[in-house]
Parts: sequence; structure tokens; C-alpha cells
Amino acid sequence: MVYKVFLVEDEIVTREGIRDHVNWGAAGFEFCGEAPDGELALPLIEAAKPDVLITDIKMPFMDGLQLSKIVRQHMPWIKIIILSGHNEFDYAQSAIKLGVTEYMLKPVSSQDLHQVLKNIYTSLQQENQERQQLKNLQINAEKNLGYNRDKFLLKLVMGGISSAEAIDQSQQLGLNIVARYYLVGLLCLDLCADSRPFDYHEYERVRKIVSDFAGNNLDVFITSKDLGELVFLLKGDTPDQIIQDGSFLAGLIKKEVEAHTACTVIVELGTPQQHLGDIHFSFAEALTRAKGTSLEPGKPADLFEKDLIKLNRTEIINFLKSGSFNQFDSFYAQTLEAVGRLVPHSYHVKHYLYIDIILTIAQFISDLGGDVDEILPELHKIEEKLNGIHTTGNFENEIRALFSKAFSYRNHKVNHERFAFIQGAKAYLDDHFGESTLRMEDIAHRFNLSPSHFSTVFRREVGTTFRAYLSDLRISRAKELLKTTNLKCAEVAYRCGYNDPHYFSFVFKKNTGQTPQEFRSQSQEP
Repeated sequence: MVYKVFLVEDEIVTREGIRDHVNWGAAGFEFCGEAPDGELALPLIEAAKPDVLITDIKMPFMDGLQLSKIVRQHMPWIKIIILSGHNEFDYAQSAIKLGVTEYMLKPVSSQDLHQVLKNIYTSLQQENQERQQLKNLQINAEKNLGYNRDKFLLKLVMGGISSAEAIDQSQQLGLNIVARYYLVGLLCLDLCADSRPFDYHEYERVRKIVSDFAGNNLDVFITSKDLGELVFLLKGDTPDQIIQDGSFLAGLIKKEVEAHTACTVIVELGTPQQHLGDIHFSFAEALTRAKGTSLEPGKPADLFEKDLIKLNRTEIINFLKSGSFNQFDSFYAQTLEAVGRLVPHSYHVKHYLYIDIILTIAQFISDLGGDVDEILPELHKIEEKLNGIHTTGNFENEIRALFSKAFSYRNHKVNHERFAFIQGAKAYLDDHFGESTLRMEDIAHRFNLSPSHFSTVFRREVGTTFRAYLSDLRISRAKELLKTTNLKCAEVAYRCGYNDPHYFSFVFKKNTGQTPQEFRSQSQEP
């Protein structure tokens, strides 16, 4: 890369000598202009925008320091080389304070100036690389932010995140999702009309049209479910208002997309929801309406709505919380079998039931702190799973698989938390066994458990009671002190949590068959 240099020097001989005798190209520069003083130079510098300014320090009208100060203020990227006489030390100090790049004493040889320019060239190259790296980082950060926002919004509408996590993550991503009501809309795009291959550029045009409608509206968020489907989330103050806004937006998008692209669009809305944690129900309704078909001939028109009311999400959540996988068959028979019989007769019913159940399970896993994408990959394969369900048996098996994963994660989390609790309790005892006032009630309180529950869990996991474990721990440490120190038995007792040396001696002998003195004497025998 070639950089530009501008020269300001009031002595014409010196100015022409520098201009004509320095090999600018060899140093990586081109000579872009000159002036005899700072006042005449300033407008030329503003027009040429050089990378390097070489200026004499003493000149009429506007000297080099005044010029450097102005350039520093308005064009801070310019590197400044000051040329000065030997007797101008005060000027040199001022130049240093201004942050000039180089300060050269006259007479300046072309070789010296050439070397300084080469050094500056290296510095400019490095700065350019750093600016480019920073620009790339900013571009990547913006891309990552967009990707993370899309991923977050999709997880939110699909029930893969708790309300508290949603608010926290939205703030980190710069999204304000808090509202009184929420509504989800789904845009299904036909990008392969007339048997043509998928056109990604057409998809991008559709996405831009949709984004333009939502871009200036702080109450609308857009994300992609897949290449054929876009999801939008609306915020509103009342159910009527949010439905009206959603219908209006859906109509505008459909009209614009079909007017400016070759795509046809289906836009469906869910129902308004008041809680962040219920947004996935609105999504499920929009998805079902977009994908659903009518009931087969002969089925009553109200059968679908009448039987869907029997799907009790609270019962599903309660079973996931307190039930076990061994009880699934019984639970399915009592809660889901009746609606499951409708599956072979209507894709609409099958679609709604499967989505409702999988989103409810996803919400349960998310509330436990699980990674829904990892634990429940079926959430992103809904269409594939639905296409494989043709009978009530198929449906039951798919639901069984979902419940199996939920129970496996729940049990793993409980076992992990129980292990962490026991390790924490043991670590606390290791640090505090020497405190004579140590009580089980205090430790139970530290772990937010009742003493009775703490005692039960501790005994089940450790294999002995809390009292026996603490006594064994204290005696074990007492043995170490008796073998490795010259502490008196009474001091050993105090250090191991016994205020009464006689009681300590009694417990020690009961545990080891020897008094502390006898134990110490035996351990010291050759």
C-alpha cells in the first residue's frame, strides 16, 4: 500500500531538496503536496488528506507547532515529522507534548529521512492491519449478535427457555421483550413454485421485506424457523390490540411478498398470551393452523376443539415432576389415550397434540436448567417426526420417547445435585469438625434443608448417621495429631471439637479400644 506525504518548509532550497532527492516510492510513499508555511498548508492538507506531514518548526504566519496542533485536533491519524534547528530546545519540548511522531534536527539528509519514513511505513501498515482486524471483529460481532438473537427468539417461541432466563438473555442481547401480551405469527413460504429449484436469493428478498416491516417497530421481532418459515413475535397492551396489529402486519407482509417476489405466502397467528412462559402455546397454535388440514369427512366439526380441551398441560407437568417413567403407560392411558385416538383421523389433531406435548416437555426441561437443544433435538425435527406418525401406536411411542428423555434428565440432575450436596457437606465438616458447637441443624440450614431431611439424605448417601460420621472424622483427626505432634491430649481434644478431655478419652477408647495416651505410646514404639 502506498501512503501520501505532505511537506511544509519556508526555505525554498531545503523544501525543493527534500522534495526532489528523497526516493519516496522506495519508502512506500508518494509526494502529494507542499507549502511554504502553515497557513497556506492547512487547506491543502485538508484536501489531500496525507498520511504523513513533514513540517519545519519555525515559519512565518503559522509555525510548525501551531500547524501540528491544528492537524492533531482535526486529523489525528496523520503522522507528523518535525524539522528543527539545534538551538530550538523549547520547541522540541512542545512538539513532544503534541505527540509528534519524529523530531529531526537540521540539516536532514535524504538517507536519514528515508529511514524515518520506512519506520513510519511499518507503523502505518501495522495500524492498518489492526484496524482491519478490529473491523472484522466488529462485523463478526454483529453477525454473532444477529445469530444469537435469532437463536434466542426461536428458543423463546418454542418454549425452550424459562421466563427469568428469557428476560436476562434478552437484556444481554439488547432486546426489550417485556410486555403485557404476546402473540406469535408464522409465515410459510412457497419458494419452489412450478417445480423450480429452491432459490436462496428469493428467500433473502422475502426476509428483507419482512425485516423492513419489523425494523422500525420495537414491538415486533423476526426470526427464522427454517428456510421455508419465518416467525414473528408481537408485543401489545391488550388482546384486541395485539390481534389487530398482528392481522394488519400479516396482511401487509403477504401483499408485499407476493407483489415483489415469485413466492406465495401463508400467514397464520396464534392467540395472545400474557406470560413469557406461555408464548410457545401461541406458536403451537400458529404452526398448527399453518400446517393443519381439515378433519376427514364424517367427523363432527366440533370434535377437534371439544377433545383438545381434555389435554391438561398441568397434569403433564405434575407427572414430569413427581412421576416416574415406569408409570408412563398408566399416565398415558388416563391422560392422553383418548385424544391420541384422533391422530389417525386428522393431521390437524396430530400436529397440535404433538407440538403441544413436546413444547410442554421442553418448558419443563428448560425450567430445570437443561439445554433443550441438546436434550430434546426432536424440537427441531417436528415435521420429520410427524411424517412418521400414522397410527395411535406410532403416536404413543413418540410421546413415550419424549417422556423418557425428560425423566432421564430430571433424574440425572437430581442425582448430580445430591452428589454435590453430599460433597459440600463433607467438605464443610472437614473444615469445621474442630468446632465444639457444630450441629447438624446448622449444616442443614446452610444447604436449605430441614434437619430431618438432611439426616435422611445424609444417611442414605453416606451409609452412616451424621453423628457417627462426625465422631469418626474427629477420632481420625485425633489419631493424626497424637501420632504427628507433641500436643497434650487435652489440646488434641479441643482441636478435634471436644471441650471435655475426659469425654474425649471415653469416646476415643470406645472407638479404638485404647486411651489416647496408650495409642500415642504404642505408635511411638520402634
